Amino acid sequence: MSRPPTDEEFAELVHACWASLYRTAYLMLGDRADAEDLVQTALAKTYANWRKVQNVDAAPGYARTTLVNTAASWFRKKGWRNERPTEVLPEGMHETDLSDRRTVIDALGTLPPRQRAVVVLRYYEDLSVAQVAHALGITEGTVKSQTSEALSKLRALLGDSVIPTGANHD
Repeated sequence: MSRPPTDEEFAELVHACWASLYRTAYLMLGDRADAEDLVQTALAKTYANWRKVQNVDAAPGYARTTLVNTAASWFRKKGWRNERPTEVLPEGMHETDLSDRRTVIDALGTLPPRQRAVVVLRYYEDLSVAQVAHALGITEGTVKSQTSEALSKLRALLGDSVIPTGANHD
């Protein structure tokens, strides 16, 4: 029987995975503070089950799955925000410099939470349709339809040069 992982190994996991988890959380939520809260919550849940981990090498994947599942549960809450207040309404986003990451992140922010999560998991995390469906607790058909709708919206905002018409969503 193997020994349970140590607190030092958990600290190593946090140091190794924080940046990647934060990037994914930020892309899914579009808000730095919410992203930090999501990562902290996911890592706290990971630590709560830390003694049960049998393979420390698999822990980064477990932490990412915990992050995605936690975000999905947040999206299901009635009080989850679909809109963000701003002082200034954006002008036509398609008129801005498309090489700017901010433009893409802003465009992601216009998507409903589930569509945003599907796009981030499919194209940033490079998960398959089946993996996204499993992670978000939805059907593969829902992943495909949400991806299609999201890509159409992003294409309308960003143009075909950023989101090609032939972008694979299945």
